[in-house]
Amino acid sequence: MQMLCQIDTPDYASWKTAFDDDYETRMQAGLSQLQIWRDADHGSTVLVLFDVNDRKRAEGWIAKEQGFGGAMTCTFLETA
Repeated sequence: MQMLCQIDTPDYASWKTAFDDDYETRMQAGLSQLQIWRDADHGSTVLVLFDVNDRKRAEGWIAKEQGFGGAMTCTFLETA
């Protein structure tokens, strides 16, 4: 299973530094980063694709991240 998250951040450089520093927390949540994209027209929009090993732990990670107040939406995906 994969998960695609869209994150809106006013400061990409600061967000990326914090995201990189949070690597272990994501790993403990059963998430492996596959790809990061930045919207070519709106640099404040970031898309991150994760491989999900444990959906319940991933959902806990989402709730924690959304608790910080930033705009983030995530969708769980299955290969069709």
